[in-house]
Amino acid sequence: PRYRPDWASLDARPLPAWFDRAKVGVFVHWGVFSVPAWGSEWFWWHWQGQHDAAYERFVRRRFPPGTTYAEFAPRFTAFDFQPRQWAQLFQRAGARYVVLTTKHHEGFTNWGSPVSWNWNSVDTGPHRDLVGELGEALRESNLRYGLYHSLMEWFNPLYLADKQSDFKTQSFVLKKTMPELYDLVLKYKPDLIWSDGDWEAPDSYWNSTSFLAWLYNDSPVKDTVVVNDRWGRGCSCHHGGFYNCADKYRPGTLPDHKWEMCSSLDKLSWGYRSNMSLAEVMDEMSIIEELVQTVSLGGNYLLNVGPTKEGVIVPIFQERLLALGRWLDTNGEAIYESQPWRVQMENTTDTVWYTSKGPVVFAIFLLWPLDSVLRLASPIPSPDTQVTLLGFGGTLEWQKQPGQGMLITLPHMLPSPLSPQSGWAVKLEGVK
Repeated sequence: PRYRPDWASLDARPLPAWFDRAKVGVFVHWGVFSVPAWGSEWFWWHWQGQHDAAYERFVRRRFPPGTTYAEFAPRFTAFDFQPRQWAQLFQRAGARYVVLTTKHHEGFTNWGSPVSWNWNSVDTGPHRDLVGELGEALRESNLRYGLYHSLMEWFNPLYLADKQSDFKTQSFVLKKTMPELYDLVLKYKPDLIWSDGDWEAPDSYWNSTSFLAWLYNDSPVKDTVVVNDRWGRGCSCHHGGFYNCADKYRPGTLPDHKWEMCSSLDKLSWGYRSNMSLAEVMDEMSIIEELVQTVSLGGNYLLNVGPTKEGVIVPIFQERLLALGRWLDTNGEAIYESQPWRVQMENTTDTVWYTSKGPVVFAIFLLWPLDSVLRLASPIPSPDTQVTLLGFGGTLEWQKQPGQGMLITLPHMLPSPLSPQSGWAVKLEGVK
């Protein structure tokens, strides 16, 4: 069927199956904001949109008088950017898809956009097509490629004029936003479009529905592409493909629509900050907890890193990504391609979460019980029930719990006090 440019029609499109199966992705925030590398990726806005005193002081202390944001662009060098190394890292982290910022709200494009003259990564800065290079490397590694794109640009004169007219005019959309979106799709054939920057204007201003109708009907990726829900004021959590709802969104109960939780390794920023401290970086345990809770509730987990202006993913970020990958090497069977079970978590505790695959149920427990006996109230065992611990050979002994549920005797291999490992998964076969 052909999709009409209205939400009723577009929202009825089935989500391509690869996205729900993937479960784990890596988000990359990279742009001219990586040059001051301070505060957050909203640096320009805080500095010159809000005239925040801390940002003004920072620029005065570190840069010559009269410095403009545009002068940061040549310092965005990407000298050390090695896309194949990134792809390898993301693959080892267990990611099945990667989303790169092609353009943040600052308007600088990480490819040679024909409508962003001299404010793009080919004309200035790296003099490289960052979007294209990373895409090639990811595809070699069989990873899906998503493109983040901001609809708006804080200081673009065309956007400001449209805003002045209360969005009755559309010069910015017709000359900038839409040409860039079509260019990205035709040039890079993305698996996912992660839209943002939509909140000031309605979707009718952005021409979102006509773009999505073209994307679903006639684009080169019409059968595989997935989009999120940020296509105009009020669309979030209501329209589009999967729902993000809000940054770091966590539903309390199982939503009836496919969703994604985006989180950042640096708890205070999405872009790289040179003054980031260790305490501000998510630890391994928190990452695994977020992943497990998200997937149990039917979501995908998109974990963000901000590379430096040279294109380095700092070692602490690499270390955290690789720790996630090692956990997934052992426990991925309970995560990838799983479905929410009839119960998402044990009522008595939020440290046991469930996923399922067909008749098989996985109970993922975040804390190792002191007596090495795992108590599960929700599964109903049968005489044929078999229990195994992922990453551990052999079956485990279990007994019916008085009342309902089961007691599982875990192997005596108490986690070493050295590594704060978190999260183990038992595989339950023959339970209801």
